Amino acid sequence: MQKQESKRVLAVVSDLFFSVKLNEAAKRNGLAIEFVKDGEELLDKAKLKPTVIVFDLNFEAVEPLKLISKLKGSPDTRSVSLIGYLSHLQGELKQQAQEAGCDMVMARSAFSQNLMQIFKRHSGTM
Repeated sequence: MQKQESKRVLAVVSDLFFSVKLNEAAKRNGLAIEFVKDGEELLDKAKLKPTVIVFDLNFEAVEPLKLISKLKGSPDTRSVSLIGYLSHLQGELKQQAQEAGCDMVMARSAFSQNLMQIFKRHSGTM
């Protein structure tokens, strides 16, 4: 049986307006969401096995590529789904995120457009 904690989303984002959109989509899909702005805090909270972690790959203050590598390199967190978003013009960053272990990397506009469907899939209600 899955733990209740597994229906959580961790979001590593800096944009307040986008945070509101993430929060709304999570609630509509029955997911709890928590916003994290510190790398060590994220690594600790990821051990509780959230259903997905969303990264703004341009949130340089938390060094998202290093965090993704650490999450995928740890047996405690490697199974957690990681989704990153960025500007559609950042092909090199997209490749770096994929190489670091990010499961899905999308342009911010595509991520935003498909957010409800993505969260629905991770909520297990599909």
